[in-house]
Amino acid sequence: MTATGQPDEPAEPVDGAVSASSALTPDAGAAALLDALDALRARFGALRLPLETPGVHSARTDLARATDQLDDYLLPRLRAERAPLLVVVGGSTGAGKSTLVNSLLGEQATAPGVLRPTTRAPVLVHHPLDARWFTGDRVLPGLARTSVHGTPAADRRDDAGTQAGPRALRLVASGNLPQGLALLDAPDVDSVEEANRELAAQLLGAADLWLFVTTAARYADAVPWDLLTTAAARRAQVALVLDRVDPGAEEVAADLRRLMSEHGLGEAALFVVPESGAGASGDDAMSDGLLPEHAVGELATWLTGLGGDPDSRARVIAATRDGVVDDLVRRAHELAATADVQHAADTRLRETVEHHHADALRQVEDATSDGALLRGEVLARWQDFIGTGEFFRALEARAGKVRDAVGRVLRGRVKEAPHVEQAIAHGLESVVLDAAEQAAERTYAAWRGDAAGAALLDGLELSRTAPGLRPEVAGAIRAWQGDVLELVREQGESRRGTARALSFGVNALGVSLMIVVFASTAGLTGLEVGIAGGTAVVAQKLLEAVFGDDAVRRLAAQAKERLTARVDAVLRGQSARYTAQLDALGTDDVRGDRLRDAARDVAEAAQQERATRSRADDGLTRPWSGGMLRGAGTFRPPTSPEGIPGLPGSLAGREPAAQEGDAGAPDVPDAPRARFWRRWRRKDQG
Repeated sequence: MTATGQPDEPAEPVDGAVSASSALTPDAGAAALLDALDALRARFGALRLPLETPGVHSARTDLARATDQLDDYLLPRLRAERAPLLVVVGGSTGAGKSTLVNSLLGEQATAPGVLRPTTRAPVLVHHPLDARWFTGDRVLPGLARTSVHGTPAADRRDDAGTQAGPRALRLVASGNLPQGLALLDAPDVDSVEEANRELAAQLLGAADLWLFVTTAARYADAVPWDLLTTAAARRAQVALVLDRVDPGAEEVAADLRRLMSEHGLGEAALFVVPESGAGASGDDAMSDGLLPEHAVGELATWLTGLGGDPDSRARVIAATRDGVVDDLVRRAHELAATADVQHAADTRLRETVEHHHADALRQVEDATSDGALLRGEVLARWQDFIGTGEFFRALEARAGKVRDAVGRVLRGRVKEAPHVEQAIAHGLESVVLDAAEQAAERTYAAWRGDAAGAALLDGLELSRTAPGLRPEVAGAIRAWQGDVLELVREQGESRRGTARALSFGVNALGVSLMIVVFASTAGLTGLEVGIAGGTAVVAQKLLEAVFGDDAVRRLAAQAKERLTARVDAVLRGQSARYTAQLDALGTDDVRGDRLRDAARDVAEAAQQERATRSRADDGLTRPWSGGMLRGAGTFRPPTSPEGIPGLPGSLAGREPAAQEGDAGAPDVPDAPRARFWRRWRRKDQG
């Protein structure tokens, strides 16, 4: 309010106000996409999938991978679009990844080993001028950083002299890389150690480009193809290296190219590295643990040109980024469906608990309404209390008013009332305990037969009622009997007959009211019907003589309601032993709609960002700075009749008639990679 009492005017927007994402990038489309992805990340972080429902194991893995990909790759990449191109070198055990990386660099930056698994910790090699991009948390923020200086991997220590952990990201600076390119030597994707496999998958998810290394002996293994199929599904940029190919085994490359086409990687580059191990001689032999230059020349030329060309780098980064965004949207919708299944399982388990404990309450209500309690000890104590025969003779003789007869009969017998109360308490306690025990057994059996519930029962004693239930039930019944006496006392005080009511004794009238509550004869047979009916008549006549007909009906209804409430509280406490397991998991609050909304926002923001994304000029590119990978420039791809080089790696596994530049060869699509090679050729010739 203003000083004059008028409503405040709406606040004007602050000029120049920006979101956190807008402060990180001048591109409005990228900022909106970042905001949407941050919201999606928050939804992923809040999502819990603890119940054992169909497909939940793969969904949990998907959730972890999606979260890692947001944290390790997508969000950092969008916040630092000019960061170097990260090429993750992954592959099977013993495929020669580390040797290949060292051979490309021309130095022992990452140490191959004899034991398996060989690569135990990831090693990231970068140009010295790019160090600041990787020493912070832009890439893989969850991994510690260590700086190493060429010592063997097993013995490497960080700058503080402490042993580098197996999950530490080891940074190596090398001037042999072009600035703008980084190589990350990852652990084996099929390592015998689960932690290595998980780390390898995490690192591959953080890549701008996968450089997947396999061998002629292991190129058809299932585990690598599972990852490669996933990469193809999310349109990741992938190149394959077929290592250690013996002379005369070129058909292996052709078969690998076939598998690539079958798995959606027909457009990926394939490089073949000949065998250079034991038995090789001359130019084909390894030197100082490095492959010959000509063996890695094609790959080195491609990577050097790709890393040194800003436009080509940007296209690769954008293609991978777009694929990851689309894949995250898809995953989010699938995880939303799983969240719905989790919520449905939570609801189902809770309804099971509620159903069986509601049945237990109805069981108690029936037992306290059908006259079943007016048997045995309760009946005997009641008859002792009222002296049934004497009372009925007084009624039959019509000796004065009924209440006078009641007074003469009960006066002096009030001391017997506690015995009746105790008998009622014992009978009622047995009824409640039996109902609670059956509810526990049925609930346990239902949960045990449900996969989602069975997993929650391990280590818990839930097949029976709680050990402290008997004293709890006894306390509840005593409290109810106190409620009944209080009702009688309140009714007596509200009428002129207070003195008369109190002369009979509150306990005697309270016991009579309890008998009326249990008075129905349903479920009794034969002689029991008459006995129970006579018992109810005595109690009813006693109360009516004191309070009147309407008051007795109202008192009985109130006493019944309070008994139901007391028993319900006890049974709810027992049911809470089950529902508390679900409450602790928070699955009642799991909703797929929230995740769908966040995924929809990401899809819309991504569409807007792509529609407004600036296109790189297809002219000559700036020369790269930094070094060149070992062997770069020694390989020249065959040219077409127009003098345009073919796609790098495209010759591997193809028949001679299908090679670029041959007569009758099909036209090569004008893919982004082809455009880069045209510009590189022009620059080289200029």
